[in-house]
Formats: sequence, C-alpha cells, structure tokens
Amino acid sequence: MNDLSLSNKHFGMTVPLSEEMDIMKYRQTGETFDDKVCRIAGALKDSDSHFHSFLDILREMRFVPAGRVQNAMGSARETTAYNCFVSPIIEDSMESIMSVATKAAEVMRRGGGIGFDFSRIRPRGDLIKSLDSKASGPVSYMGIFNAVCQCISSAGMRRGAMMSCLRIDSPSNEEFLTAKHNSTALTGFNMSFTVTDKFFEHIDSGEPFPLIFEGRVYKEINATNFWDSIMRSTWDYAEPGTLFIDTINRMNNLHYCETIEATNPCAEQCLPPNGACLLGSFNLTKYVTCDNQFDFEQFKLDIPHVVRAMDNVVDRTIYPLPEQETEGKNKRRMGLGIMGLANAAEMIGFPYGSADFMEFTSKVLSVLRDETYSSSADLAEEKGAFPLYDKEKYLDGNYTATLPNWVRDKIAEKGIRNSHLTSVAPTGTISLISDNISSGIEPPFLHYYDRTIQTFDGPRVERVMDYAYSQGVEGRTANEISAVEHVDVLNLCSQYIDSAVSKTCNVGDEVTYDQFKDLYRRAWEGGSKGCTTFRASGKRMGILNEVKEEEGGAEACFIDPNTGQKTCD
Repeated sequence: MNDLSLSNKHFGMTVPLSEEMDIMKYRQTGETFDDKVCRIAGALKDSDSHFHSFLDILREMRFVPAGRVQNAMGSARETTAYNCFVSPIIEDSMESIMSVATKAAEVMRRGGGIGFDFSRIRPRGDLIKSLDSKASGPVSYMGIFNAVCQCISSAGMRRGAMMSCLRIDSPSNEEFLTAKHNSTALTGFNMSFTVTDKFFEHIDSGEPFPLIFEGRVYKEINATNFWDSIMRSTWDYAEPGTLFIDTINRMNNLHYCETIEATNPCAEQCLPPNGACLLGSFNLTKYVTCDNQFDFEQFKLDIPHVVRAMDNVVDRTIYPLPEQETEGKNKRRMGLGIMGLANAAEMIGFPYGSADFMEFTSKVLSVLRDETYSSSADLAEEKGAFPLYDKEKYLDGNYTATLPNWVRDKIAEKGIRNSHLTSVAPTGTISLISDNISSGIEPPFLHYYDRTIQTFDGPRVERVMDYAYSQGVEGRTANEISAVEHVDVLNLCSQYIDSAVSKTCNVGDEVTYDQFKDLYRRAWEGGSKGCTTFRASGKRMGILNEVKEEEGGAEACFIDPNTGQKTCD
C-alpha cells in the first residue's frame, strides 16, 4: 500500500477559512479539531479498537460525517444527528396542515431539513362543502410553512431548509409552476414536480394528460405544452426541479413496505413519510497517493469502521418526533457518499467527464456500494437485521439485483443491518472545511471564487481556492464541462447509489433551449431519480459569484436575479 502524499498526510484542515467554518459550525465552545473528532468517535464507538480506527479516519478526514452528526454526537446540544427528513402525510384538512407545520418547526429547530408533498391538498377554487367556501389551494398553504422556516434559525446557525413537492398530475400544477417566479416568494423552499412515467408517455403519444384529485379528473392538458412550460421555468429560474417518482419507487429497496412521495431539500434522499437519513462522505482526495494512484485498499479498509459508527447514530441520537424515531429504527437508513471526486480524478490525471474519469468513478462507486452492503451484512450477523427486513422481498428489489453475487449471497445468509446505505449529497460546508475540496461529484465551480457565507449576523463574502488548483492541478470547471457531460456523470453515478444523487448540471450560453430540454429527458431515460440544472445567465443568482481577472486585480461579478444581467463591481 502506497503512503499518502505529504500534503494529504495531516490531521485536520490547513486553510484558515476551513478552520473558521469548522469552529463556527461544528465545534463546541473551546473545542479544538482534535477535541471534536475525539468527541464524535467516542460517542459512536463499539469498542476501544473501533474507537481508534474510526478516530484515525476522522482525524485525517478520510471520512467526514455530515454537519448534523458533527454538531450533535457527544455534544451537550439537544440537536439531532439526522440531516434530513420528510414530513408526515399532509392531509386535506386544516388540522393536518397545521399539525404538520408545528412538527416541521420542531424538526428545523433541532437542526433538520425537511421535505413535503402537498399533493393531497385540494386545488384552489374547489368547494369546501362544510364551510360553503372555496379552497385556497396547496401553494397558499406553503406560505405557512415558509413563514415558519424564516422564523427558525436552526441549531448550529443553520437556517431551516425545505423541499416542496407536487405531483405532475395535480390540478394545482400551473400555480405551483410559477410560484417562485420572483426573488421573494417561498424562499425557504426548493420546489420540485414529481414527474410520472405516464406523463412522458403522454408527451410521446400526444394524448391529453388528465389532472386528477381524489379520483376526479378536473381537466386535461397537453403534456408537451406543459412540459415546455416547466422547461421554460427551469431555463429562467432553475425551478421547479423534477423528481422521477416512478423510478424512485421502482428502485427502492423497501418497495414492499413503503411508498415515497417526496425527498429531502437537496433531493439526495428519497424518503417515506416521517423518513429520516444520516449522511456522511468519504473524502476521495485523501486516497490519492504520492505517485498519483488511488489507494483502493485503504478505502476498502475504512468502510466497515464507518458503517459501524454511522449505524450507532440510529440508536444514540435524539429524534425531533417520536414517529421519526420509529421510522429510523425500523429501517436504519443511512446515506454514505463521496466528495472530492473531481479533485481526486484530476489529481490522478483523469479530466472530468473523460472516459478515464467515468471508468474511475464506476470503480470508486462500485467499491463503495459493495463494501457498504457487505459491512452491513456483517453487522446484521452481529446485531441483527433492521426490523422490517424481509429476505425474499428485499433481494427481489430492482436495486439489490445490481449487487454482485458475493454480496447478495452474504445478505441471504446474514441479513442486512441497514435498508439503504448510499447517497451522494451536495457536501457544501463539509467540503469547505476539508480545505475546499470539490463538493460531492461536482467539478469545482471555478478555480477560485467568492463564496457568500450565511452567518447569524448576516452574509459575508470570502475568497476561496479550489483544493486541486492549490496543489497545482488546473482541472476542468463546471462551466467548461458540457451540459451533456454533466448529465452523463449524473446517470452513471445513479446506477450505483441506492437512494439518490444530488448534482447540478451547469448549462452554458452555448446550449440552445431545445438542447436544454433534452437534458431532462436524457436524465430520465438514463435512470436518474431527478434532475437539476443551473444557468448563470438565467434570472436566479447563485451563491457562488464568478471572479473575473482584469489587469491590475480581480473583479467580483454578480447576476441580477430580476434581469439576468451580469455586472462587475
């Protein structure tokens, strides 16, 4: 096994901003980095041997738990280690709506993001017989949840985060489509349509597409025209996103005991009502050796220690709601992923999106998939399978069918401790505290950029340099990669991940509108569970602001969210 290069062989972070963000977000008062990782390892250990193995991984940041885990485990704070949740079912009654809003407030207060499906609320203008009045529709009630979100600064200075989902066949789909065509409404929400296979079938056939509520057809629409309206909205405003809900349920390991209707705010976790998931990511740059190889052996050795530790979170954290605890312990979901993929691949010599990059990515993710499932099977032999495990039905799933035979045989023999094990999250802040490695499976936005950091006292702009670039590797940036390459990476990664993949497909000015529309169809046909795009020249400003080099210095450039015009100060 090769030694890691000297630049990677250190404890903690070396970039001052990374240290500052770690102190701000994840450490208790007076904690050093080493204090923090000792606290986390101590809270999640099964034995002294496990403590030291996991501590070594945390100290070198080969694996970085999601922020909620770092903030909560072993801490005096009464926060949950779960990053993300989906709400209870929102029924078509004021009692249900207000009850779920109250529960959502508790989730966000405890540090969790939360997703909702509003499809069961009757459409605007529908008669409420008991009151002899007209319904105001699901979008109006989203305003209640948005107000709750804006009032809550969740634990660790993390603002509340929410996802609003609506079925594509809802009679309220037109109002939902335009709800965020400004910079002020429903700002606490990401918004996504849950798009069915049937909708795409109606686009292809040209048959009218019915909008249905409680079995009644309210009207029929032209599916092609409405899809074009969605695409125009995402072209300009980057919303609503699209979730391919039939793919999500078809590929769900728990297809036999749950139905998924929504996701967490960043859509890397497809969850049932009251669902919750733990997140954490392997830092792939830490496995790049001094001779520009990837240390797969060390990667494989680390995974069992991480699976064991993260499984312990299920039993050792607090839950905002009792129904979430029941859900979490019955299924024991986790979402282990990767970050620094672009940096690691470019450091080895594989340009982002190239054939070598795709082959490398496949190998990394197949190892992640196989070793997490194998480790969970070993844990099941020791501690028992998750309570809702059914061997025949579980191994009959469409995703588990993709596991290699040696893993399937192991599960058949021992069971499995966790229903789901993998996810690719955006990893924004944990990538930043890891010396600003590339986030998730994304390429760097730019080699250096100005980042708007939200603090309790307001936003602050900081200059940050990409990790690989700081090591002398000038890899491809997000806007240098074609939109098709972005989607192809998304589709490739989605094959290996049991929950979902969060990725933004950047769309440059050279992409025509017709080519843009094809990206979403390409993602659906390629097996992805959703698609998100961003156009810098659209009408929505991103968090990252381009830095433009000019003679005599650098200028920060901003996108006006109202006009779509870029200006430089």
